[in-house]
Amino acid sequence: MHRMKRLTAYLARLFVTDALILFGVVCFLLWMINCLRSFDVISVKGQSILVLGAQALLTMPPLAISFFYICIGIGLTRALQALQENRELHIIHTSHGLPSLWNATAVVTGVGVIAVLLLSNFIEPAANRRLNLLNASVAADLVSSTLRPGRFTQITPGVILLIGGREGDGEIREFFADDRRDPETRQTYIAETARVSANGDDYVLELRNGKLQYTQANGRFSEISFARYDVSVDQLSQSIGATDPMLEKDTITLVREALASGDWNQGMLILVANRMAEGLRVVGMAIMMLAIMGFPSGRRTRFNVPMEAVVLLIAFGERGISAYSPLGTATGALLLIIVAVVALAARVWPRRYPLAVRP
Repeated sequence: MHRMKRLTAYLARLFVTDALILFGVVCFLLWMINCLRSFDVISVKGQSILVLGAQALLTMPPLAISFFYICIGIGLTRALQALQENRELHIIHTSHGLPSLWNATAVVTGVGVIAVLLLSNFIEPAANRRLNLLNASVAADLVSSTLRPGRFTQITPGVILLIGGREGDGEIREFFADDRRDPETRQTYIAETARVSANGDDYVLELRNGKLQYTQANGRFSEISFARYDVSVDQLSQSIGATDPMLEKDTITLVREALASGDWNQGMLILVANRMAEGLRVVGMAIMMLAIMGFPSGRRTRFNVPMEAVVLLIAFGERGISAYSPLGTATGALLLIIVAVVALAARVWPRRYPLAVRP
């Protein structure tokens, strides 16, 4: 019994180490890519390298979640491949060590499920909330102090700002903003003066003596004049798809609010289901890799296909099924689990070989 526990601990440590190293490398590369993508935008806005790093870090959780179960699969594949190359996998099978292999895989799968659910249900909403606050702060700083008079500046894709000048007390003269993020309606803000004020964690742009113009996609035009009009800086600094308030709330908060109000709307249920589906992906990928690589094989193939590519193909197929299935985003993960369990059962099922009879 003690030997089996030691073998389980050894295999689990081997699996977790390979998966963690790969996940760390992937996260670092994703962070660097995000930094490179945002470098020009941040430099135009006059922000520091620390703001660049923070924005790149806060945009990482969705990408990290997408690659998490792939890293689990590749980590298991590499570890099992190494065990097969040094004949340890053969010894495990011949010395009745299969329970330790199952237990180690279950430990890695359980840890992976907990980690990815923490990412999708808590860390990603918190990162979205902090990112929106940071973007609003950057936009407020851009409007109040960094924006150069007489120069068109894009604060977010689809939103262009222009100011005529700035007074010593922070008041902006001849404010102009063009918002084309919504393909159906174009909004234009024109004001004689403007000022940025803070309201808790929010920033408000106070426009005075101006006009608000709406241009529909069909060419219909309307204009509203105002003496004062307050616009949330967050409203101008965020993309259209990032303004859903549910994306900033963790799953416990969403469920608590639904229980209190009795409103279990479809959008909330789909969002929670999407977050929970990430755990199913980890389970399916781990079982599939165990079914493919968890058994020694002495066969030599003419063409050696890298198992990392197989993991990527499986993930691509699962994502494709989930994206186009009318049954929901968990369809691909559930199908992956079913196929993996069937494949594992086929590998474990005892085979009868015919006995050779001498004439």
